Amino acid sequence: MQDWQGKTYWLIGASEGLGAALAEQLSRVGVKVILSARNEDRLRELADSLPGQARVLPLDVQDSAAVKAAADEVGDIDGMIFLAGAYWPFGAKDWNDEQAETMADVNFGGAMRAVGAVLPRMQARDHGHIVLTGSLTAYGGLPGAAPYVATKAGIMSLAESLRCDLQKTGVKVQLLNPGYIRTRLTDKNDFRMPGIMEPEDAARICFEHMNSDSFSRAFPTWFSFIFRGARFLPGWLYFRIFG
Repeated sequence: MQDWQGKTYWLIGASEGLGAALAEQLSRVGVKVILSARNEDRLRELADSLPGQARVLPLDVQDSAAVKAAADEVGDIDGMIFLAGAYWPFGAKDWNDEQAETMADVNFGGAMRAVGAVLPRMQARDHGHIVLTGSLTAYGGLPGAAPYVATKAGIMSLAESLRCDLQKTGVKVQLLNPGYIRTRLTDKNDFRMPGIMEPEDAARICFEHMNSDSFSRAFPTWFSFIFRGARFLPGWLYFRIFG
């Protein structure tokens, strides 16, 4: 079990859902949390409700200069957790340019900006912890979700590549690939969501993973087998099943 007391973690995308639940989980074990998202009011409500030290730092991850300035402001931290996300359920048949670009810019572009902002300082100190949030959808293409799936696949590849580069250093990289979590984003779905979890339950799994030395955690475990196993199917069979 890692010693969390007195550590400082920057949570980007912390205003609600999994981000807020994980902030509460970390605060309970003595972590000083820095909370970032666009909605300052929600961040302040969350900070006031936490048992430990919390700092509010409003941020739009689509703004490169703002992300760099925020990283300079937080200074030396023990970890950064990227949880920010945008989502609309559509694919090729009802493509929306604006929403697709927003998903790409927030989900993947935001992760790239956040990593780029904290990584040099962590490498200079040879100390740090980067946690990126992907999705079970990252394991392969799915119908009716092309833009979102692509952003999560990008995050998974980013995390894997960072792990390759940093595995022999003091900078730890981990990936979370959750399934459905009950949030305002999944409320947009009009289909059945197997294994949907409450944010607090998902946060406990995330925290458990952060305490380990494992690289990735896909959950719920039983549901993840479908997506992870699909990577080994031949193309013709994959598209027949998932298409």
